[in-house]
Order: sequence, then structure tokens, then C-alpha cells
Amino acid sequence: MEEVLPVEMDSNTQQQQKVISADVLSFARSYQLEALDNAIRENTIVYLETGSGKTLIAVMLLRSYAHHLRKPSPQIAVFLVPKVVLVSQQAEAVKKHTDLKVGLYWGDMGIDFWDAATWKQEVQKYEVFVMTPAILLNCLRHSFLKLNLIKVLIMDECHHARGKHPYASIMTEFYHHQLNSGISDLPRIFGMTASPIKSKVGNCELSWSENIRKLMTLMHSKVYTCVSEAVLTEFIPTSTPKFKFYQGNEVQSVLFEDLAFKLKMLKEQHESNLKSSDFTKSAAEFARRRTKKIFSALIFCLDELGVWLALKAAESLSSNDIQLFSWGHSGDTVVKNFISAGVQTLKTYLPCGPQWSIGDNIKYDVEMELLSSKVCCLIDSILEYRGLTDMRCIIFVERVITAVVLRDLLNTLLPKYNSWKTKFIAGQNFGLQNQSRKKQNEIVEEFRMGLVNIIVATSILEEGLDVESCNLVIRFDPCHTVCSFIQSRGRARMQNSDYILMVKSGDSVTCSRLAKYLASGDIMRKESLRHSSLPCDPLEEDRFDKETYRVASTEAFANLSSSISLIHLYCSRLPADGYFKPTLRWDKETGTLYLPKSCPLQPIRVEGDKKILKNIACLEACKQLHKIGALSDNLVPDIVMEEAEVEELGNEPYDENQPTFVPFGLVNSVSNNSQTVYHCYFMEFNNKFSYDVSVQDIFLLMRIELDPEIGCMQFDMGFDRGSLSVNFRYKGTINLSPDQVLLCKKFQVTILRILIDHDMNKLTAGLDRCYLEDDLEIDYLLLPAMGKGKYTAINWLAVNSVNPSEVSCKYHEPHIRTKSGLVCSCKLQNALVCTSHPIGKISFYIATGTMELDGNSPMELRGGGVTTYKKYYEQHHGIQLQFEHQRLLKARHIFQVKNHCHGRKQGKEGEVSKAFVELPPELCSIVMMPISDSLIYSYSFIPSIMHRFESLLGAFNLKKMHLDHCARNEIQTIKVLEAITTKRCKEAFHYESLETLGDSFLKYAASQQLFKTYHNHHEGLLSLKREKIISNAALCKLGCSSGLPGFIRNEPFDPNTWIIPGDKPRSFKLKELVAKGKTIYVSGKRKLRQKIVADVVEALIGAFLSTGGEKAALLFMDWVGIKVSFNKIPYDRHFDIQPEKLVNVSFLESQLNYSFHDRSLLVEAVTHGSYMLPEVPRCYQRLEFLGDSVLDYLITWHLYNKYPGMTPGQLTDMRSASVNNDCYAWSAIKHGLHKHVLHASQELHMHVSATLNKFDKLSSLSTFGYEAETSLPKVLGDIVESLAGAILVDSGYNKEVVWQSIRPLLEPLVTPETLKLHPIRELNELCQKRSYKIILEDVSRKDGLTYYRMEVEADGIIHKYEYKGDALRDTAKKIVCKEILNSLKDGGAHKDTAKKIVCEEKLNSLKEGESNGA
Repeated sequence: MEEVLPVEMDSNTQQQQKVISADVLSFARSYQLEALDNAIRENTIVYLETGSGKTLIAVMLLRSYAHHLRKPSPQIAVFLVPKVVLVSQQAEAVKKHTDLKVGLYWGDMGIDFWDAATWKQEVQKYEVFVMTPAILLNCLRHSFLKLNLIKVLIMDECHHARGKHPYASIMTEFYHHQLNSGISDLPRIFGMTASPIKSKVGNCELSWSENIRKLMTLMHSKVYTCVSEAVLTEFIPTSTPKFKFYQGNEVQSVLFEDLAFKLKMLKEQHESNLKSSDFTKSAAEFARRRTKKIFSALIFCLDELGVWLALKAAESLSSNDIQLFSWGHSGDTVVKNFISAGVQTLKTYLPCGPQWSIGDNIKYDVEMELLSSKVCCLIDSILEYRGLTDMRCIIFVERVITAVVLRDLLNTLLPKYNSWKTKFIAGQNFGLQNQSRKKQNEIVEEFRMGLVNIIVATSILEEGLDVESCNLVIRFDPCHTVCSFIQSRGRARMQNSDYILMVKSGDSVTCSRLAKYLASGDIMRKESLRHSSLPCDPLEEDRFDKETYRVASTEAFANLSSSISLIHLYCSRLPADGYFKPTLRWDKETGTLYLPKSCPLQPIRVEGDKKILKNIACLEACKQLHKIGALSDNLVPDIVMEEAEVEELGNEPYDENQPTFVPFGLVNSVSNNSQTVYHCYFMEFNNKFSYDVSVQDIFLLMRIELDPEIGCMQFDMGFDRGSLSVNFRYKGTINLSPDQVLLCKKFQVTILRILIDHDMNKLTAGLDRCYLEDDLEIDYLLLPAMGKGKYTAINWLAVNSVNPSEVSCKYHEPHIRTKSGLVCSCKLQNALVCTSHPIGKISFYIATGTMELDGNSPMELRGGGVTTYKKYYEQHHGIQLQFEHQRLLKARHIFQVKNHCHGRKQGKEGEVSKAFVELPPELCSIVMMPISDSLIYSYSFIPSIMHRFESLLGAFNLKKMHLDHCARNEIQTIKVLEAITTKRCKEAFHYESLETLGDSFLKYAASQQLFKTYHNHHEGLLSLKREKIISNAALCKLGCSSGLPGFIRNEPFDPNTWIIPGDKPRSFKLKELVAKGKTIYVSGKRKLRQKIVADVVEALIGAFLSTGGEKAALLFMDWVGIKVSFNKIPYDRHFDIQPEKLVNVSFLESQLNYSFHDRSLLVEAVTHGSYMLPEVPRCYQRLEFLGDSVLDYLITWHLYNKYPGMTPGQLTDMRSASVNNDCYAWSAIKHGLHKHVLHASQELHMHVSATLNKFDKLSSLSTFGYEAETSLPKVLGDIVESLAGAILVDSGYNKEVVWQSIRPLLEPLVTPETLKLHPIRELNELCQKRSYKIILEDVSRKDGLTYYRMEVEADGIIHKYEYKGDALRDTAKKIVCKEILNSLKDGGAHKDTAKKIVCEEKLNSLKEGESNGA
């Protein structure tokens, strides 16, 4: 015989005694301290009356263990409560009296789908977990939490620990399992109850003793209670029990029989309406159940409460709406009609006349059966206390409907006597007034404050919310258990409070039971004290706990108790649609378990005890699912782990401050001591426009020899008057001395700084920074060229123009007075001069020579009139000309430097005749000479040209970074540049088209790889795995690790911020960075959103795909870190089916123009998940996953190549208009594919039938775009995708075969001419563009109809549209937006009144009709 182990001798307890000392609160009572002392020494169940402060004992126990719990300790305390409403209440108590960190957990938080990592974070964050027991049980079973982590385990209302309650399962499956295994590291158990017995008890004290003993054994705890009730009455007032008897009806009255018959006839009449074909089987059954439930509630109220309260019940039920956004008729109207008819029937039995009111004459109301004698007894009982000024009463009832209608009665009746207000509190009940936890807490708070005087409550208030200030408790319905009796009595906590028990006269059984309950306290106290001196018995192991499947790596397990719920959890995470919810199917006769078709398991057949056969089969399914990886090592659906990984990836931090790279061909340092070798590139300019100033060619001198693709490239730039062609040609090398290099740098800094800034101070600063040093800088030279063809050379005379003082004339003496001194006229023939005014303004001009005019020459003014130049300068500028007889200079304004990268024409600078001015030489300083206006004009284009050159060089550098993966000649650098250029740059090209193409290819490449690799994974799991590859977060992460952000161009070119080579702004510092083994130079940082980086990765895939083919795209993807391939992986399919017996193979193959090698693929492709018959082992979801991606790619590729001239936005819009489920669904209907779908869904059948009824009217519409005004069955679109997937697999992944087969189904395809925007998008863009406001958008769905209303305010006019029909929400919104667009495009045809159109669809015929009204 196994030795009995006394609790107090357990080694864990002895250890804890040494280290745990009581941490008490100063206001604790003596019995609380005594209980705490017991709890510290041994596992304890505290059995004390409601309101005696059991929670405070638990709090003090937590305080005593606090030093074991405080972080960084890995241990926690767990406070379990049986109801969600208690979570926040007990958590607040712990927070109030301890400094421990408290976490709150309940089911609505989505905890069922948390993974081990999430729970680990919670353990690191909190020290006390307050939760419902089911959550802890699941965590222990899945090994998210381990029992040895829990230092203290508190169980509130622990009398629930019996049978298969989570309290009991925690103790049997974990605590006792480890106890029997000899493990001593177990939590301290602390239970709290007001009654250790929950069930009904027998007549003898032995049954009481056995129940208490069972609880002690299960909890492995001793019961602590006070020696007598007197100890508690010193602190806690007890209520006085009083019996109130009412007369019951022995025989049903004639009125009751009459009304019950009429209600039954109404029920049968309305149930017959549900047999109409308009209702699906499930909808009809759903409505039938509701009708039956409502009928039962009305009969109950009629019998138990009276006619008036039955009427109130019917009215309450009629006021509740349930909205379901699913296709088809829900039967709500039938149910509502039944309730309405019931209301009218009941009203005929009420007295007529406005003077009558319920309760005016209660005796009369009872005689007329408007109120029952039981209700009359309740009213009399309450009115006995009408003199109380501070009334707090709780009325306990059994049913929710009773609580609702008694609330109505008391609020109607009591105002005649006093100002008492009544509310009800009840749990969730279908079809009644559901209450949130927040609402219930608010009512209790109002009760405490006296704003509410009476609460009518179900058992939720017995062991639920803490209500202290109650002076009257009435049991309207009798207690069924001693626990219910004790807890409801304990709610009356005020001094001199009463506990009224309403009992039907002559009900000796109830009276006897209540008498036992009244005596129960002393009996349970005596038995508890007797057992406290005895050791705990060992717990007998249950077979449900014995048969266990345990995972060695995590210690997670499933047993017969948990197996069914675990399989239900697994099924709930399988892919579903509006026509089918995956669930297991149990064949009781054969003992066979069938799992949904998206599950890879074959049917499981088991033998054994019939009572637990389903549990055995589900446990076997758990084993098999774990072995194939469908359940993780924590025995949760694999999709939960995948979702957690996707979420974690999405939550990874991303730094938006990303570097900007400078192409490494532009960066170098110049020695001050030796000659520098430069590679010369001749930039030949060919202007395709006419202007009086010509352009001159320019030399680009680079420190490195450029790749021929860059060094010999040609591109066009769009300028003000037309385009300029730029051709690069390599001319060899040149050696420059340090002095020559410095001269060249000064030249380009001078001319470019003047052109960009028009500021002498900035020029001076730029020249001050122009010197040679060994530091890294942008190092290339832009020098004027002269000559053509073979005879081109650097124009050194022009380069030397930066030193005008060093230029002398051999033929003329200096005779013209300038600010630069005396010069000869030659120096002013081609000179860049500046003038300054007294106000500080400096202007730059290009002087082309002297004129015949002088200061005294007449000058025509713009506004009319004539003056002299001398007078003009004196009057307008305050300048007195000193040398008025000097000839004036002919000059023109300096040219403007603009952003010419966008390729659009800008406004012309002015006509030639207005470009010239006359300048007195004495006001001019010579900045550069000799330099021609054509050369300066050419340099005004340089910033834009060099920006394009730098961009192309950067794109080439990026391409060069992965030359090992892709032959460079196959990829066009201009495509790479397009891929790294965002729309924000406002250039003639950007990445959107390539991103659309790359996105579709990436999606296909990832999908086919996953499909081939994971044969057992369902579509939902494959989609999540694909998400981890193609999500923005994943692509951005890979892009950043490959150094892509630095290459991205995300800002419009601004010539004012362009770095002039040779100029060294203090803010501009270059840093070296190594990426992918290459040295890269960083010029700074800028903000770059995560999505932009991800888009560029996709665009680069598109760039490599469009110019180098799929192989180049795959190699680039491999380089960036996306490991996919098109290698063939063996795909064994051993499906023993006969396709010809299941589908019309010949018809389908003829429509597809394809003959299948493996016809089981064809069957799989047309099998919906609802088709649960075993002859087809799989549904179409996996093939749909694959087909969706291949069709997306094929259509995008077709559009991209067929319409190369379209804008990036057009490609995106055309793809959206072609690649959508509605398009595919129309195609399926047009070609009769809908007739061959294998399914068992009545909802789907009806939806297809309704669509076919409208098909003749809508068949003229295209198979692309958004014209359809009905919600098409998604399944039909899925079928087209799954057929594409089946052909792809069967043809050995030959995409061309798929395209040739599916394209005819989709014809005609969209073209740029037939493209229309989606109405929702078009309306949003119009509102944004014109500042219109959407002032109302309301949607609801009732009885299978969608109601969608929208109002748009445009220029003071309200445009309205209201839709009513059977379309689903998205389609309804599309229709509404389209009609409002039409109204807006009418130009506000009705200026005085808003336009309102109402579209209604007849429910019975399902044929669309419209009624229009202003």
C-alpha cells in the first residue's frame, strides 16, 4: 500500500518554512493572521464566510513570498479566479496592498493564440498573474508555463475543483503528477471558498464529510476555518433568514392554456415559413432554434410570472438585432415577425384604457393573471422595506429573462411608492440584452453609491463582483446547491440585514433542503476542523490523465481530457470561407474521425471504450499531427508559430535614418606633391532646339576609367526649349600638376557657384575652400572643350579666365575705367562681370562688347518716356556716373540653373530682345575673362547633367556589386536606375512599374518554392511562410543588409544643394563603409520609410527580370538573400480516386484546352472544403495558393510587355483591374465551370444560383474591371486560380502552357483604352483633390440584406446614395461610390436640393430593382 504523505512533512514545505516569514497588514484580523500562518506552513483551503476577507489573506501570503517573486527572479505567483469579472477585481486588490507587478489575463485578449515567446515576455515583465483557470491549464499543457515556475498558486472559489473543471485538471494533470513523481519543487497551494461543498448533499453528515475530504485530497491541502461562527460575527454581520410563502397553481388556468395554444400556433406558422427555398439549411436551422428558444421563454414567463411580464419579455426580445455580414438570408425577419405577432397576441389580454397601469391594484392584477402570486409575493416583500432611506437590495433569479422583466416591473411599480431605481445584472444570453463586463462593473458601482437601489441578478453575482453595502437579499428562485445558498446569503453584509427565501406553499422538498442549507455552516465547519488533523489521501489516477502523449523536448502533452479541444483548436486555424468552417466529423457508428480536407491526415479509425472513443481518436490525431509538424512541439497549430514569427518580423525595429551613398568613381584625394592622372571623357552636347546662344561641349575628367557602359553612354535631358542629347566618348588620359588641378577646381567652382547662387560672398567662401589636401572629396573636373572630332582639346584659355588680372592685351592700351581698374575693350568682349548697388544687391552679367551709346545717350523707359542713362542710374539707383562719356557695355543676364531632370518644359526665361542690358563699365567688376556666353550657357545645364550621370554611376555601382551572380551586359543600368528612383524624385521615370512586375514575380517564385517544399502545409500556412519572404518588413531587412538604402534616390534634385566638385562645404563629410565586400562612401543620412526600401527590392527584381530574364532575377534575389529556385522537387501523389466518376473530365479539359496527365489534380482543383466525402482527399486551397500567384505574374508580365509606353500608374491600375477575384469568377460562370465545383454547402449553392439569375443582365460586362454590381461567389474565382495551379503542376511548371490555357477564359483582357479606376479609389482621389468631405458612411446588414448609406459634401451640395440589396459590404460600397461619382460628375445637376437615389433589391426573387427619388 502506498504511503500517505502528510502535507506538513513535505520537504518543500520544510524548506519554505525556513525562508518564508509572514508579512502582515496592520489591520488584519486575528483569524486572518491565523489562516496566514497556516498558509505559510502548508497548503491551505481557507473556508470562511463571504465578506470575511479571504482575499486579504491571499494578499498577505503574496507579500510574504514577495522576495521570491521580485524580478529578476524567474518565479511567479498565479492568482486564479473562476470568472472573468473577477480578474480585474482581484488584481486591483493585489496592486493596492503590494508593490508586485500584476498581469491580467482572460480569453478575449486572444490568449489562445499566444506562443511560448509571448508568455516568456510576460514572465519577465510581471510577478503575479491574475487569470482564469482555463488559461493556466492551457499554458501548462502546452508547456508555455511550467509548474516549477509558480511559487504560489491561489485558487479563488476553489469549491469548483471537481470533475473536469480546470481547477481539478490543473491539480490532477500537473500537481499530483509531479508529486507522485517525487518532485518537491511544487507551488504553495492556497484555496479560498465560502463553502467547501458545491453540489447538493445527502441527508447524513457522512456525505458532507466525503465531499470535504475529496476537495482536500484533490487540492492536497488542509481546510482552515474558524472554530465557531461567533468568531466571525465579531467582525462580520450575518443576515437574518426569513421564509416567504406564495400560492402556486396546481392546475393550469384556462387563460394560460388559451395563450399557450395561440403562441404555439404562431410558432408553427412561422417555422413553416423557414421551409422556403430562400433560406439555407443552416440559416433555417439557426432561425428555428431561436424561435423555439423565444417560445420557451414566453411560455415560462407566462406560467411563472404572468401575462404582463410575458409581454415585457416579448418586447425585450424584439428589440435585439443581430448583424451578420455573410451572404444569404439569415431568417432574422421570420424570428422578428414571430416575436411581433407574440407581442400583439399578449397585448389583447391586457386591460384597455389609458388610466390603467400595472400595480395600481395588485390583487386585481393577480386575479386577472397579469402578475403571478410569486411576483406579488416579491412586491409585498420589497414594500415591507419601503421605509428604508438607504435601500440596497439584491434579488437572485435563475434565468436571464426573469432578471430583465423584473427590472421593468419594479421600475414601473416602485416610483408609485418611493424613488428606488432598479437594474439587472446577468451573464451572456443569446437573443437577450447582453452586458459587457464594463457595464456590470458600472451597475455595481452605482449600487455602492446609492444611484441604484435594487439589482435583479442571476448567479453571476453570487461569487462575482464585490458588493459590500447590501441590506436585503431575496431569493426569488430557490438555491440548488449549498454553495449557492451560502454565497447569496453572504451578499447581505450590512448590520441587521435580511435574507428572504421565497418558497411555494406546500413545497416540503424545497423547505427541507433550505433547512439543511441553514444548518450547513456548522456541519461543514465541524467536518473541516475534524479533517484538518488528518493527512491528505493520495489521489487515484484517472484514465483520462493516464493516457497521455508527451513531447520530450518541451514536456507539452495532450491527454484524453484535452485531445478533443486541441483538435477543435487545430481545425479553427485551418483556412475557411463564408460557406464553410473547417471542423472535425465524428462517425460514432464506425469510430472514425474525419478531419477537414485542408488537413493532410487520412481518416482515423479507433476501437475501445465507446464512451471515450472520440477522445481516443482525437488523441491519436494529435500524435499524427505533431509527427508531421502540423502541431508544434508545444502542441499548438503550426500556424500559431508562423503568425508569431510574422508578427515578430513586422515588429522588428527599423531605423528610418539611412545613409546616402556617393558613387565610388567620384571620390578620391589629390596629392599636393605629385602629378595626378585623369581619364578624359568628352561630353558632346547636341541641342534639339533653336536659341540665339549655342551650346559648347565639355570634358569630364575622372580619376578612374569608367566601364564602357558608362563611359560611352548617351542620354537625353529635357530643357526649357527642347531636349539636349549628351554623348560620352573616352579620349584617353592626361597628367595634371597640382597647380593645374587647383586651377581647374577654381574654374569650375567659380562658374558653377555664380550660376547656382548669384552671390559673390558664397563664391568667395567656395574659393576659400578650394585647395588641395589628401582628404577624401568629390574629385572630378568639368573643363571647357574646343574643336570637333579628332581635334578636340581642353580650352585652357577659358580655364584661365578665373584669373582675369593675369590676362593682358598686346594690341591696346587700357583705357576703359571699371571697378577692376583700367582695361582695354578686348577684355570686355567675352567677360563675366558683376555690378553692385548701394543697397548691397549684386548682379552678374555676361558682357559681349561695347556699344555706341554712353551715359548721356537717350534711354527708353519701360513705362514709356525717355531719359538718359546717367539720369536713370541717379534717379533709380542713387548712383552718380563719374565717366559718363565712356561707351556702355552690351551684356546679358546670367543664365538660371534649374532642375532639368524631370523632363518637363518650364517657362522660358524671356525673349532674346529682353535678355540684353546696357551697363556703364565703371560699375562693373570683371570676374572671369575671356569666357563666352555659350560656354556659360552650357555650364548652366551641368548640375542636372551631372546629377543624372552620378545617378547612373550609382546604379552601375549597385549592379556591379553582384557581378558574380549576374552577367552585367544582360542588365541595363538605366533599368537599375529606374528601380532605385522613387516617385518623389519627380523625374520622367520611377520604380512603380518595375515594382509591380517584381512583386508579381517574387510572389510567384516564393509560392512555387513553398508549394513544392511543403507538401503537407495548408494554404493558410503557406501564405504565412510566403509573407515571411515577401512582406515589406522582410524585404526591407534584406535590402538593408545588402546596403540598398544608400543607393535609393528619394528626393527631387535641387541644384542649390548639389555639391560642386572642388568646393568643400563644412557640413559635407565623406565616410567609408564596406557593404557586400565593396568600399562605399557615405555623404550623410536621410529618412527613408521601410516600405520604400521594400519597394525598391521588388523594383530591382523587376529590373533584372525585364532585361535579363527569370534567371537574372533569381540570381539577384539570391544575392539579396531571397533563397528560392525553380528546381524540380519530386511531388508524389498517391490518391486512389477515379476522376471520371467525380467530375466531367472531358468538358473541363476542353474548356481549358489542356489534357491532364494526372487527373486527380483536376478533381482537387474543383473540390471545395465543404465536400467532406472521403473519396476526394484534398480540396483546392493549396492549388489556389499556387494558381493565384502564377496568374498574377503571367497577367502582369503580359501587360508590362504588351504596353511598354504606359505610365507606371497605368500598369498598377491595369493589374488591379485584371487580377481580382470578381474577374476570375465572371470567367468561371461564362465558361460553365461553376457547374463542376464539388461542394456540400447550401449557402454556396444559393449564392451561385442568385448570381446566375443576374448573369443574363450582366453578361455583357467585361471580365475585368469593377462593373459588377453583385457580390460574386469567391469560390468561383478561386476555382480559376486552382485550375491554373493544377495545370502548372501537371505541366511540369510550364507557365506558357498555363497562359495558353487560362488566357482564353479571361478574354477580353484589359487595355489602356478600356481601363477604369475602381470607384472607391476614384471617389477618394476626387474628394482629396477637390477638398470634398465624406460626412456620412453607415453600413449594416439585416436578414441577408446590406444597407449602405453615404453622403458627400461638395461645394455646399450634399450628394447622397443609399443602397439596399443582397450584395456584401465591399460590393455595396463600390455601388454607392459609383453612384455618388455619377452625381458629382453631373456637375451638381440639382443645385437646390441634394440628389438621393435609393436602390432596392427584392428579397424573394433576388432580382435587382431600383426606385429613384430626389
